[in-house]
Amino acid sequence: MAKLPLLSAAIACGLFLLIGCNNRSDVKARQSVQPLEARAMQQSFRGVLPCADCAGIDTSLFLAKDGTWVMNQRYEGAPQPGEFASWGEWARTAEKLVLTDTQGEKLYFRAKGEDLEMLDREGNPINSALNYTLKPTHAELPTTPMAMKGQYLAMSDAAVFTDCVTGKRFPVADNAQFAREVAAVQQGAEKPVLVRVEAHFILQATPDSGAMKKTLVVDKRGTLKAGANCDD
Repeated sequence: MAKLPLLSAAIACGLFLLIGCNNRSDVKARQSVQPLEARAMQQSFRGVLPCADCAGIDTSLFLAKDGTWVMNQRYEGAPQPGEFASWGEWARTAEKLVLTDTQGEKLYFRAKGEDLEMLDREGNPINSALNYTLKPTHAELPTTPMAMKGQYLAMSDAAVFTDCVTGKRFPVADNAQFAREVAAVQQGAEKPVLVRVEAHFILQATPDSGAMKKTLVVDKRGTLKAGANCDD
C-alpha cells in the first residue's frame, strides 16, 4: 500500500446506530462493528498504522464533543523520521465517521467494538492482513505545532482565535510577546488581526466556570495583518 498522507483525522461521541439485518450472516458481520459509547469526556485512540517505507506510523487521534479532532503522527524507522499533527472537523453517517482536515482531505473510520478501524479513501473496509486499528487510550493533546490561519482578537481581559477554515473559535493561552506584537498591529483598536501561526491545542480551565476547554497555544508567529479577512 502506498504511504499514507498525514492522516488528518477523528470521531466523537455516540456514533453509528446499527441497522437490523434480515439474515444470520448479516447479523454476524455487523456484530463486530458496534456503536461507540457516548462519553462526557474527550476520547483518544492510538495505534501503529502500516507504512510502505517505514516501520509504521505511530498515530494518536483525539476526538472532541465540539466536532473537531486532532491527530498526531510519528513515522517510525523512516529514512527521514518526522512527526506531524493535523486537525479538522468530523461528521458521521449511519456507519462511518468522516474526518475532514483543514486542507479538505477526508479520512474514514468505523467503530469496531471499542476500537476504531481505518477505512480506505472511499470509505470501504481495507482488504489486508495488516492492522489498521486504533485502540482507546488516555493521553494529553499533542504539542506538535500545526500551521493555522485565523482572526485573532485581543481584548482587555482575554484573546480569542477564530479559525478561517472551520469557523471554530478558541480562547488563546497567555503569550506576552505575541500579545505585544498583535497590539502593535492593532494600534489601540479592538479589531481582529489576521494571523498565520504555528500552534497547538491544550485543555485549559476557563476562569469563570473552571470547565476544561480547548485552548490555542501559539508556538511561532507568522504574518500579522490588521483589517484583513480570511480571504486575504
